[in-house]
Amino acid sequence: MPALNDLRTPTMRAIASGEGWRASEFVCDAGPEDRPFEERHEDVTIAVVVSGSFNYRTEAGAGLMHPGAILLGAPGRCYECGHDHGRGDRCIAFAFRPDYFAEIARDAAGDARYAFAAAALPASLALAPLAAGALALSDARALATEEAAIRLAHAATRIAAGGAKRAAAPGARDARRIADALRFMEAHADEPLDLDRLASVARLSKFHFLRAFARIVGLTPYRYLLLTRLRRAGAALLATDRPVSEIAFDAGFGDLSTFNAHFRRAMGATPGAWRRERGQI
Repeated sequence: MPALNDLRTPTMRAIASGEGWRASEFVCDAGPEDRPFEERHEDVTIAVVVSGSFNYRTEAGAGLMHPGAILLGAPGRCYECGHDHGRGDRCIAFAFRPDYFAEIARDAAGDARYAFAAAALPASLALAPLAAGALALSDARALATEEAAIRLAHAATRIAAGGAKRAAAPGARDARRIADALRFMEAHADEPLDLDRLASVARLSKFHFLRAFARIVGLTPYRYLLLTRLRRAGAALLATDRPVSEIAFDAGFGDLSTFNAHFRRAMGATPGAWRRERGQI
């Protein structure tokens, strides 16, 4: 077991900040051989998992965090993160001073003193547009970043307060194998993937894989893969001026009409309108 001074903790890069809020990028390279690290949330924390997977545990619950999932933290609440099933992760985290968050919570949850009763929210269609916006953030425009932070915080709080389905606390065996599948899907999201291949990666029967994936992640493998591709495409539309068709094919969509239909259904606008309305962040 590593000594305390050898404990790996995430590195932080500041993205933007203002009165009562800040946005940061956290990158962790810990792996299964590293012991979990324990810390405490100083402010209200809402973070989008960009890549990798890790176990997250607080007094509110536990879950296997995955790309597109939303980590939730309350001020003063201790938490533990560990990488039992793979190395590294990257998150975009928004922190809000309690008095700043109170106004958001009053509108989203009907209670200015609302504290998250769940540790996390799984990746979902409702949060896909906001997760894509977080992926595209740069450190150049504080206004755009704060707007993105508020939108994400409001949506996540509204869903959490409404009793959204939580990601299940996974059993060790299934969590390890689903984590392998998640990392494989992350690395190969632009490729054709089928159930046979994914179940093989997870070393499970197709039936068991489907049940375990939906229980732990909160989505079917197909929906998760679709949302992964849409988040990446949405981020690319905001952060670059590449043609829509090029972005669609690079994200893994086989034809432009299918991409346009899925994108409009998930993001509420066509790819071109999404880019024009939100502008490049």
